[in-house]
Amino acid sequence: MGLGTQFLCLFVGCVGLTGYQYYRQITEPLPVPTFNLNEYWGPGDAATYREDTSIRPFNVSYNTSVIEKLIRQLTDLPRLAAPLEGAGAFVYGFNSNRLQEIIRYWREHYLPKWSAEREPYLNRFPHFKTQIQGLDIHYIHVLPNADGQKTVLPLLLLHGWPGSVREFYDIIPLLCDSSNDREFTFEVIVPSLPGFGWSQGGARVGLGGQKMAIIMKNLMERIGHQRFFVHGGDWGALITDVMGTYFPLNVIGIHQSGCGVIGTLATWKTMIASLVPWIFLEERYIPYYFPLQSYFKEILLESGYMHLQATKPDTIGAVLVGNPVGLAAYILEKFSTQTNRAFRMLADGGLERAFSLDALLDNLMIYYLTDSITTSQRIYMEAFSRRELFAGELERIPNTVPTACAKFKHDVLQTIDWALRGHYTNLVQSNHFDEGGHFSVMELPVVVYRDLVQFVNKVLQAS
Repeated sequence: MGLGTQFLCLFVGCVGLTGYQYYRQITEPLPVPTFNLNEYWGPGDAATYREDTSIRPFNVSYNTSVIEKLIRQLTDLPRLAAPLEGAGAFVYGFNSNRLQEIIRYWREHYLPKWSAEREPYLNRFPHFKTQIQGLDIHYIHVLPNADGQKTVLPLLLLHGWPGSVREFYDIIPLLCDSSNDREFTFEVIVPSLPGFGWSQGGARVGLGGQKMAIIMKNLMERIGHQRFFVHGGDWGALITDVMGTYFPLNVIGIHQSGCGVIGTLATWKTMIASLVPWIFLEERYIPYYFPLQSYFKEILLESGYMHLQATKPDTIGAVLVGNPVGLAAYILEKFSTQTNRAFRMLADGGLERAFSLDALLDNLMIYYLTDSITTSQRIYMEAFSRRELFAGELERIPNTVPTACAKFKHDVLQTIDWALRGHYTNLVQSNHFDEGGHFSVMELPVVVYRDLVQFVNKVLQAS
C-alpha cells in the first residue's frame, strides 16, 4: 500500500470517526431538566408573596367612556400614505385604502353594537381568574352538557401571538357538545397566556415558553385536573410540546396545529429530505415543505416583525399601545399573510375570505382594551434568548406522550414527520389539509375539531 493510499485511508477514517462522534452527540437523548414549579414572576419580593389560590369569576366589562375614547381615536385619524401604484396590494404592508375601510367599519358598525352584542358575545362562556406564581391568570372554563353517560376529558387549549382566547370561540361548542355519538366529550379550559389579554405579564426577565408551560400545568392542577389533553398553535404549540416533554405523567396527549422541531438533527434531516423528497413524502405533500429555497425566501419576507419583537419588544410596544390604527395594521396584516401568502396580492388582503371582520375586531379589541401588546411581544425575546434556547435543548429531550400534528398547506412552519419523530417519539397522527393557514382553529374550526377527535379516539383505544 503506497504512502498516498495510507494517507487517504487515514483521512477517511478520521472523517468517519468524527462524523460518528458528531452523530452520537446530536442524537444522544437528554434528561428532563430540573425546574422550580413555584418560580415567582410577579412584582416585588418573592419572599413576601402569599399566593391566593381562590378562583374568581371574571366578566369582560368596560365603561362606555372607554369605547367613546376609541371612537374618537378612530375619527381623528392620521394622514395615511396612499398605496404605491402598481404594487401588490399588501406587498408593502397593510394597504392603507383597505385599512381605512376597516377603521370605518370598526367605528361606524362594530363599536355601536359593542355593549349590546360584542361584549356579551365575549362573555358567552364563563371566565375566571386565579393567582399562580405571582401572576393573575385569566381563563375560560366550559363544562360539557353531559348526562353522565359519556366520559368527560379535560382539554387545555393554548393560543399564540397575535391571537387570543377569541380564536377558540367557534370550536368550544363543538368540543363540549354531548349530543353526538362519540363516547366522550370535553371539559374545555382556555387560558390567556401570561402577558396576553387579561392575564398579567411577568415582572422579571425569563418568562418564555418553557416557564409558561409550568404555569399552565399549575393552572390545570388548580382547577382540579392531574391528567388532561392539550392542544396548541403558534406559541401554544411550543408550550404544548414543553408540557408533554416535561410532564408526561400529567399530559395524556398533545394535538398541535403547525408542528415544528428546531434543532441540529431536525435541520440535517430536513436538508437530506430536500434532496430526495419523494422517499420521505407522498408526492402530493412535497409542496408543503419543499423546495427549501422558497421556504427561506418567505421567512426573509415575512419575519421582520419577529426580529423586531425578539430584540426590541418594548420599543414597538410603545408605538402600538393605545394606538388603535397602528394596532389594526400590525395585527391584521398577520391574519392576512399568515393565512395565505397569496393574499398579499389581493386589494383587501383576503381577510374576509377566511374570517369575519367582527371576529378579527374581537381579537383586536382584546389587545387594545388590555394594553397587552407590549407584554405579549416579550415572549419572542425570551424564546430566542440563549437562556431559553439552550437551557433545555428541547429537541434532544424525548417527548414520549401521544402526539398529533395537523398540517395546513398555507401555514408558516412545516416539518416533515422524519424530523418530528426525532423528538416526538410517539407521533400517532399526522394529517395534511389542502386549505387553511396559521390561524387554523379560527379559520377552520370544524376541520380542527374532527382532527382532534380522531386523535383522542386513537389515544383512548390504545390505552
